[in-house]
Amino acid sequence: MSTDQILAFAVIAAMMAAFIWDKLRYDVVACSALLCAVAVGIVPFDKAFSGFSDDIVIIVASALIVSSAVARSGIVDTLIKKYFPEMRSKGLQLAFLMIVVAVMSAFIKNIGALAIMMPVAFQFARKSGTPVSFYLMPMAFAALLGGLMTQLGTSHNIVVSRLREEMTGQSFSMFDFTPVGLVLTVIGITFLTFGYRLLPVRNQRDTSVEEILEKSAYTAEASIPADSPIKDKSLNDLLKQGDGAVIATTILRGHRRISPFPDVVLKAGDTLLLEGNANDLDRVVTSAKLKLSGKPLTGNGQKQSDVIAVEAVIDNVSILHGLTAKELALSYTRGVNLIAVNRRGQRLNQRLSDLPLMTGDVIVLQGSSKNIGHALKEFDLLPLAQREILLGTRRRAILPLLVLAAAMAAAATGFAPVSVSFFAAAFAMIAIGAIPLTDIYKSVDGPILVMLAALIPVSDTLRTTGASDLIATWLGETAKGMPPFMALGLILLAAMAVTPFLNNAATVLVMGPIAAGFATTLGFKPEAFLMAVAIGAGCDFLTPIGHQCNTLVMGPGGYRFSDYPRLGLPLSLLIVITSIPMLLYVWPAS
Repeated sequence: MSTDQILAFAVIAAMMAAFIWDKLRYDVVACSALLCAVAVGIVPFDKAFSGFSDDIVIIVASALIVSSAVARSGIVDTLIKKYFPEMRSKGLQLAFLMIVVAVMSAFIKNIGALAIMMPVAFQFARKSGTPVSFYLMPMAFAALLGGLMTQLGTSHNIVVSRLREEMTGQSFSMFDFTPVGLVLTVIGITFLTFGYRLLPVRNQRDTSVEEILEKSAYTAEASIPADSPIKDKSLNDLLKQGDGAVIATTILRGHRRISPFPDVVLKAGDTLLLEGNANDLDRVVTSAKLKLSGKPLTGNGQKQSDVIAVEAVIDNVSILHGLTAKELALSYTRGVNLIAVNRRGQRLNQRLSDLPLMTGDVIVLQGSSKNIGHALKEFDLLPLAQREILLGTRRRAILPLLVLAAAMAAAATGFAPVSVSFFAAAFAMIAIGAIPLTDIYKSVDGPILVMLAALIPVSDTLRTTGASDLIATWLGETAKGMPPFMALGLILLAAMAVTPFLNNAATVLVMGPIAAGFATTLGFKPEAFLMAVAIGAGCDFLTPIGHQCNTLVMGPGGYRFSDYPRLGLPLSLLIVITSIPMLLYVWPAS
């Protein structure tokens, strides 16, 4: 081995040890490895930051934004309620998600299938009170397995087909991958349905101030317009939209106050006092097309570009203490709405306009940036956090799905690369208001992107130093004289070992000719060996860096690097054990 090859192996081995040690955050480890690789000269200065422009970074960032926008649209929650209202079992939910992701991955990009279904996982997690980590990693693995079933399932299957055509004059067809891929997918999903217990319980991150605020229970006042779908239905039908997270404290019908029993039939013109956090209130108000109190700040269902919502505490020197919104005429004299109030430890049963405000109340004011700023200063309010609350804003729920479908179609037909398609979709989500500007960079998950960008040039040192060629030579020497099943297993294991450090297509390009050479040297047909390379390249279950699907779920799931082999290692062994006899049965070596 040359000095550069020794250094490449040493840097990558030290990096993997640091990941497994798990005492430093993954982006710090990746940046440290990059600096070491630059310092010892195996990554040139002009290539040190090439990873930041890599397509994988763009795809992951864009997919996170797209997934977040689809989740915020409310369409996912609507579809679940309509078609799967009784799906309460966590095991059944997990199996459902994995099956859908796997089937979709057979025909569209697996990261796209995963991005479509991630919001569903978040909905299931919220309803059941289960950490979302229960769902996301098995879904990512199911997406990888589903990609094995067809030629279009993943890009490296297409590369394998091209290699076979170059070697034999005939490429693999669309469904040549299906017999083996389908069996592996069924066995893999069956294992994951029960094997998820190997995963530790993970939360996304430590609870932040913003997340505590998001869980605060506010009281909002909403009336039922004549066109509301909840008109002439029971209160229970309305509250079902909040999955038990929203309660009604009072129903006002004219001058009458009605007790909020579940079977009370709601009438047009009724006013309800609803209690819940901002997101749950928004779901109920939006699904039932309720009208919030205060002066309308939107037109034609579109959110005004300058309208924001600010949560603030009424200070002990504020003139608001003891006054009501009606007395102040906030909507008309200040151009802001009082849309929700939180009074810790108390349940409110008065109209917000008639509610005397008190020191310590947390209120939500909605209005333009200018008007909100004047109100905060005039009333001596202490702002807690500025975040865009979509409470009561009617969104075009179908638009995010149309944008995502257009991106998937563009990528599937070759009209545009996956990176461009998803980047355009992310930008379109922002342009149509499907995700607030303030939430874009929260969705992107910076540490994950930094880790990816730093690791790309480090991983590429295996290729640039010739270390990957050295590995190929070692494999060639080792495989001489082996029987078919052992040679096939060696190729499969080698492809699985290499793919975390090379992208999937690069793994196929490096290992494909080696596999074909094995077959020729041993006097076997190349098809089973090429298929083994495709399976090995598509089955990276051991790290979060080998495939963008694994990376995509790392941040949202709160996973650590060491979590992946806990579930992925037994799955990988199961895939190896199943693949070898299946490949030799479907593609005989002689």
